[in-house]
Amino acid sequence: MAIRKIITYPQDEETLRKVSKPVTEFDDRLAVLLADLKDTMHHAQGAGLSAIQVGVLKRVCVVDVGKRHLEFINPKIIKQSGVNRIKEEGCLSVPNVWEIVKRPNKITVEFYDRNGVFHTENYSGYEAKAICHECDHMDGILFIDRVEKK
Repeated sequence: MAIRKIITYPQDEETLRKVSKPVTEFDDRLAVLLADLKDTMHHAQGAGLSAIQVGVLKRVCVVDVGKRHLEFINPKIIKQSGVNRIKEEGCLSVPNVWEIVKRPNKITVEFYDRNGVFHTENYSGYEAKAICHECDHMDGILFIDRVEKK
């Protein structure tokens, strides 16, 4: 669809720190947003992208770590376990910064798909790490807030 501008830290910190609002309308506008997020994420060579990162305060994100394309509307992590082996983490909104962040290796997520159908799914490894990262964005949390202190 369209490549949107990814907002960045620290210039757009005020927006990135906002808490996104739940989606209530599962319509064509949501479908366009999901398509734009996917195109923007792939164009920027990222593993995930939340709507807040393009200035849209909605609880929507996409994740693609090479296995499959995932879409989440109003996601909520309800269970987590283990320690992810992938240590370094980066972010399209915090360019050229890589830090060690501890994330769970396995998660269970409740979410809606683009048609408003409710799902509960399990994820592990890189997908789990990326989903946690994107869910943080929707709560105004940046990965640099979770950097392990040395």
